[in-house]
Amino acid sequence: MEKRIQKILAEAGIASRRKAEEMIAEGRVLVNGKPAALGMKADPEEDFIKVNGKPLRGPEHKAYFAFNKPRGVVSTLEDPQGRPTVKDFLGRIRLRVYPVGRLDYDSEGLLLITNDGEFAHMVLHPSKNIRKTYQVKVKGVLEEESFGKLRRGIRLEDGMTQPADVKPAGKTEADNSWLEVTIREGRKRQVRRMLERVGHPVLKLKRTSIDGIRLGDLKPGGLRLLTARELDGIRSLSLHSRQPAGRPAGRPDARPAAGKPGQR
Repeated sequence: MEKRIQKILAEAGIASRRKAEEMIAEGRVLVNGKPAALGMKADPEEDFIKVNGKPLRGPEHKAYFAFNKPRGVVSTLEDPQGRPTVKDFLGRIRLRVYPVGRLDYDSEGLLLITNDGEFAHMVLHPSKNIRKTYQVKVKGVLEEESFGKLRRGIRLEDGMTQPADVKPAGKTEADNSWLEVTIREGRKRQVRRMLERVGHPVLKLKRTSIDGIRLGDLKPGGLRLLTARELDGIRSLSLHSRQPAGRPAGRPDARPAAGKPGQR
């Protein structure tokens, strides 16, 4: 059965659909010896597909992990600067897996690992409004006006953010405070930029949950398999996209389409 090339690559665990589109645009995908084009369809059973010069392998066993990324680790599989990467912690996984999205080098916490491109697409696509929650230590103590701005949306260089759920969390000290921040987008360093815009730079940031998937007591550098309930929860959201907080039903979101899922 013919399918779009990016869907074939995603189902084979090569990359998310968005990343697969980039690979096609870069000429890294051949179909029957000719460069693939965006929107092109092929039959994985009949057509000869090569990616980066290697024949496409059939679908692998799908694997889904929660990983507690430590600070000072790059959330990619390779780093040209030679810094520690997520790959350094995946030695016991024999399948070819990759991180879903990213966490900033100085951030820590929950990062999903998989070889299922469709699952990665579900988690990352902005239309799904998947909730990501962070424990954040900031410089200073927020006034109610700052809470209000964050809850209504902040204008950043790449447009208005969706309203965030923000509340105090933990002990407030004289010079800094802890917050719990939940967002439904995936812009580059979004939480850091939002808080800096209201005058409270981030000192520490830890992602604690992605919707129903929680970090819990997983130690830094630790891995665990996702449960069937966690997977079913994400998949159900993919079928019934959640209305963004603070957006009345039927009101279009005027925010520009999000770019590449980025770091926090």
